[in-house]
Amino acid sequence: MRHDDNLTADLPSFVTHLECSMTGERHEADQVHNLSRAGKPLLVRYDLAGVKKALTKDKLAGRPADLWRYRELLPVRRKEDIVSLGEIMTPMVAMPKLQKKLGGGEILVKDEGRLPTGSFKARGLVMAVSMAKALGIKHMAMPTNGNAGAALAAYASHCGIKTTIFCPEDTPEVNVSEIALQGASVYRVNGLIDDCGKIVGEGKAKVGWFDTSTLKEPYRIEGKKTMGLELVEQLGWDVPDAIFYPTGGGTGLIGMWKAFDELEKIGFIGAKRPRMIAVQAAGCAPMVKAYEEGKEHAPRWENAHTIASGIRVPQAVGDFLNLRAVRESGGFAIAVEDPAIEMALDEMAREEGFLLCPEGAATYAAYKQSLADGRVKKSDRVVLFNCASGLKYPLPKIEKKLDRHKPIDYAAL
Repeated sequence: MRHDDNLTADLPSFVTHLECSMTGERHEADQVHNLSRAGKPLLVRYDLAGVKKALTKDKLAGRPADLWRYRELLPVRRKEDIVSLGEIMTPMVAMPKLQKKLGGGEILVKDEGRLPTGSFKARGLVMAVSMAKALGIKHMAMPTNGNAGAALAAYASHCGIKTTIFCPEDTPEVNVSEIALQGASVYRVNGLIDDCGKIVGEGKAKVGWFDTSTLKEPYRIEGKKTMGLELVEQLGWDVPDAIFYPTGGGTGLIGMWKAFDELEKIGFIGAKRPRMIAVQAAGCAPMVKAYEEGKEHAPRWENAHTIASGIRVPQAVGDFLNLRAVRESGGFAIAVEDPAIEMALDEMAREEGFLLCPEGAATYAAYKQSLADGRVKKSDRVVLFNCASGLKYPLPKIEKKLDRHKPIDYAAL
């Protein structure tokens, strides 16, 4: 087995068509698409009976441990169109000290910070860019809170596609610099991510770039669904009791729910599903409000603010898909305050030596809150998603110093 076997093997494609997530209307594959004719996200559909015949667990076990091991369930037809920067299978890390401290079940953190560009956005954007290459797209644009823009810039540069990216004016400097360094034209905008999205939409009409906004193209979902494929395989083809997922646009939550359905239809898992728990910040919680009010759509959240900028999404085009997955799974949507996010980040770093990003810390804060109020059982095995490396975010300044020329009180250190 070579390290790049998944990238170089000639494998059959099982894509049949694309389908409107709201109406079910069929759209043809192998064409450039954004939203469906009804203005809703498109979902890629596969010949799952064909996949079931072609792919076995034993065959999968013999492949390199990366995202592309699941090619029969991915939309890229030709190996020549794969754009890769080394998308590893990310680890699931147990947190035994916190499990004991809280008196709950097993806590597993899926650490997406190990991916190229340091976040789970690499999953969606590697697929979107590979399909853009396959479809002949030359210029891609997107709004971003930081990490998605970095991933788009990196993958697009790797295959020679031009990128233009817009981010809110308070996006951390490290994110903006990363985007620019990796080849994109990046602009700060005096507004939030949906304001940036309006600029992308207007530019599409004026200059013809491809709108790569969350859920406004069909393939980021397919990349993000590999989180679900991976975690089930890592658990021995089983599912956890609950998944806590940091939810802005919610592509990953939608993608994982789709992955579980596809895995059941090819015979890899049964009907059991994890409870899908959408985690938002209290300062930007449109999904939580819609969930609690029993609504299918989430109106725009005004004056959105949170330290977890990756989930500061005032309005999501795929709101109904997130809420559908949450409700069908028996899960819920939960909001956590910024101080709780900060405490969760500090606690996991100090207790377990694991540096979460703020959005990942929100999932741990939400788990503690849900354990305390009984919404998850003490016996539940849970998976928390750490969606990016904590090293990509501002860290506390340390002021302690020693003067090596003066006597040192070692007992006080």
